[in-house]
Amino acid sequence: MTASAASQHSAHWAPGDRILWRYRGIGSGDVHICRPVTVVQDTAELLAVWMAPGTECVKPVLTDGTPVHEEPLATRYTAPRTTTRAHWHGTGVLKLARPDEPWSVWLFWERGWRFRSWYVNLEEPRTRWSGGVDSEDHFLDISVYPDRSWFWRDEDEFAQAQRCGLMGAAQAERVRRAGAAAVELIGAWGAPFSDGWEDWRPDPAWTVPDLPADWDRTPAHTAP
Repeated sequence: MTASAASQHSAHWAPGDRILWRYRGIGSGDVHICRPVTVVQDTAELLAVWMAPGTECVKPVLTDGTPVHEEPLATRYTAPRTTTRAHWHGTGVLKLARPDEPWSVWLFWERGWRFRSWYVNLEEPRTRWSGGVDSEDHFLDISVYPDRSWFWRDEDEFAQAQRCGLMGAAQAERVRRAGAAAVELIGAWGAPFSDGWEDWRPDPAWTVPDLPADWDRTPAHTAP
């Protein structure tokens, strides 16, 4: 899967282009999460993409096929892993990312397009390449609700990643600072929370992107 030929020669991807949203493992650099998405908007200020219901994705599992979240926390990040293909269940996800910010913001809806919540995924600022964007997940996340309430998620996983040496002290401190900045943004109700994306709807002509066979390929060059 690549961006359309027209978009590859422009400054940004065009609405409707299909790209890959990928995460690489801390330390290994190997792609272990890959999600085909459709570009909603791509400007100097914001990349917005849509992951449709039923999208075939790549996710990490233990080598015996056990889902990662079912492994006890003490060995969750040391047990041998591999990847598997699986379809995204439930409603789709709109992902919003501003350049250089150490997080992306995801929007979730219930069936019937009743807006449920935002999800702030703390991560490495994304690297663009011709076929999509790559990042590195930083474990710690924040759920945000329409009444402006919020709470931390996965604090236990963030702590365990440090205990097992997967994340060093300096990196953990950078993640904490990023989290504090995200909380400040939530308190101010700045973009994208104030931008009305919860009323957005996908183009009904869009189809679900395919997961390419070379989903883990090494980028040959940078994107627009």
